[in-house]
Amino acid sequence: MPLARRIPKRGFNNIFAKPLDSVNVSALEKFEDGAVVDAQALLDAGIISKCRYGVKVLGNGDVSKKLTVKAAAFSETAKQKIEAAGGKAEVV
Repeated sequence: MPLARRIPKRGFNNIFAKPLDSVNVSALEKFEDGAVVDAQALLDAGIISKCRYGVKVLGNGDVSKKLTVKAAAFSETAKQKIEAAGGKAEVV
């Protein structure tokens, strides 16, 4: 029988990953048609409280306005919904 194996106690910790603040597509309805939505605009509108590393837009909900959304990341469904409404999803 081999000696006791060394097993990590707390699991894997990725020190390089930056936690992104997430925003649902439904929260973008607050903005006017044709607006450019970025992290600063989301902060000003009170949708997010702080933005350290960037914003990821998630696909929960619907958007009916033509918006240009600039974010660090998009989920596939969020990108599809923004483009279906006539807007643009730009990765910054």
